[in-house]
Amino acid sequence: MKLQPIDISKTASAASIVFDALRKAIIEGELEEGTPLRQDEIARLFNTSRIPVREAISRLEEKGLVASQRFKGAVVAGLDLDELREIFEYRALIEPEVICRAVPRMDGEALEEAKSFFHGLNSTCDPIAWGDLNRGFHERLYRAARLPYHEDAIDKAMDRVDRYLRAALIRSGNVAKSNAEHLAIWQACADGDADRAAELTRDHITQSCAGLVQNMQTRR
Repeated sequence: MKLQPIDISKTASAASIVFDALRKAIIEGELEEGTPLRQDEIARLFNTSRIPVREAISRLEEKGLVASQRFKGAVVAGLDLDELREIFEYRALIEPEVICRAVPRMDGEALEEAKSFFHGLNSTCDPIAWGDLNRGFHERLYRAARLPYHEDAIDKAMDRVDRYLRAALIRSGNVAKSNAEHLAIWQACADGDADRAAELTRDHITQSCAGLVQNMQTRR
């Protein structure tokens, strides 16, 4: 199993550490869909009991990253095209609304932090780093809306599609296009144009979905 072993035998938050490590490995594609998550093996890797491992897997199942299968137990969840389209349709509804409400509350610090994420997106060729910077860019802009429930829902939706997005973006070679869309969104925010920021965000999500669907269909 592609996980970095950590000795957490004396750590109070063992379940959180296992959860974070498994979530990261799934999102970054180190654990592919269908991979069994054997509690005994994971417990040995982290030098802990099965109890925190069971709790971590349960939390991952709540996020939709893990599924329970008959005769196999817990496995890394997959995503079919219908589910993918539904997730992106949901994002295209909620994220434009969030950024629209965020723009009037954005200050210079928020814009500068988002800009630093954008510069990182432009300078990296690492798909894992790009994915983290991409999420950081959007999250920093959305934070000004002060809608934590919405942000949590967006984060959960991103968890489900993130590993597919990273892989598809590298295969398609559309990194420059995606970065140009990020810049346009940032500029609309800097200009205080909430409606424009919402429109560009919706288009960005729709384009990402189209590219990902095409990539998944090509692989089949």
